[in-house]
Amino acid sequence: MKIKKPELMSPAGDRVSLRAALDAGCDAVYFGIQGLNMRAGAENFSPADLKKIVRLCHAAGARAYLTLNSIIYENEISQVQKIISKAKQAEVDAVLCWDFAVIQEAQQQGVPVYISTQMSVANAESLLFFYRNFGIRRFVLARECSIEAIKKIRQKLGKSLGGKAKEIELEVFAHGALCVSVSGRCFLSQFLYNKSANRGECLQPCRRQYLVTDPVHGDSLAVGNNYILSPRDLCTLPFIENLIDAGITSFKIEGRNRSPEYVRTVTRAYRRAIDFYCDNRGKAGCKAGLTALKEELMASLARVYNRGFSSGFYLGRPLNDWHDREGSNATVRKEYAGVVTNFFKKPGVTEIRVESNEFSVGDEIMFQGPTTGVFSQIAASIEVEHRKVERAEKGLVVAVKTDRLTRQNDKVYIFK
Repeated sequence: MKIKKPELMSPAGDRVSLRAALDAGCDAVYFGIQGLNMRAGAENFSPADLKKIVRLCHAAGARAYLTLNSIIYENEISQVQKIISKAKQAEVDAVLCWDFAVIQEAQQQGVPVYISTQMSVANAESLLFFYRNFGIRRFVLARECSIEAIKKIRQKLGKSLGGKAKEIELEVFAHGALCVSVSGRCFLSQFLYNKSANRGECLQPCRRQYLVTDPVHGDSLAVGNNYILSPRDLCTLPFIENLIDAGITSFKIEGRNRSPEYVRTVTRAYRRAIDFYCDNRGKAGCKAGLTALKEELMASLARVYNRGFSSGFYLGRPLNDWHDREGSNATVRKEYAGVVTNFFKKPGVTEIRVESNEFSVGDEIMFQGPTTGVFSQIAASIEVEHRKVERAEKGLVVAVKTDRLTRQNDKVYIFK
């Protein structure tokens, strides 16, 4: 029995990730404007980019959401007004926010508002208050909500609103980084480095190893075997069907600071899982098929950046879900190889200047660019001046037959 598919929303921290998300099949993209969003470390976009971003998304059949979810200071109100005005002109589908100054300005200009997770909405009464008094219909639930809590929220909305309860949309994070503090409101980076998480500037001191010293005897203990301030990454793929059945409207992938291949891989994995379950729910073999698919998809998720995987709070309060090292648990890592210098359309051949890591016939290579997006393939053959060679050596310009169109200045990587 087919059911309504929830929206799959992907992050775009730069142009390459935007293209990667759309190519991977997302239903919506969320992105920030330089200066006023919770991922200041991402490349982000300028207000002048808004129309182009929205056109690209809409051309791909996806919605475009602008995040304005940082704390807004008094001297920034005029900036907010200008950004929202440009967002309206660009026909942005909604603004993700939680500061009441942004909510007010967006509503005055007629731009739909989605309440960000920074508001920490975790009960039906809060949703009903915003729905009845402000007409807001979508909420990114607090990350501390369990599946059982979400079900109860849906039930309470149904009792209070009857048939109109379906107008309220529940959005949750499906995959990506977790914060040890209440989502987005940690002060550790602010205290140590004057870089506020509430302004998207967090330097993530929680992810490091620390030395605890006894001031009396001078004994020290390295707190690093379990990074007790650094949670594992959220991954809902193992129980995605339970969230769909709980009434989730939209699944959000965290990762505007992560790589384009991360965006592509994670979006593609959740796209396949959501499609399979929604198309096959209630049919014979659905459970076995979904289990087999999940095993395949989990292996692909392990290839890209991750700190290990956690169910977050969805299955109850997580215990000992701490990362056990600094950095990534990815099973492979990418290394820069070179840059595309030309593409010959008729034979389907890409010319690559090898500037760093060398690669051989049979190796997996990956191309990334703002128009190309992200794609990878096996180097089936390599040529130098129309002569076949086994290895692309540093300093050479080599020709590789490629499955897709590439562009000049696209970056080329290999996997190790």
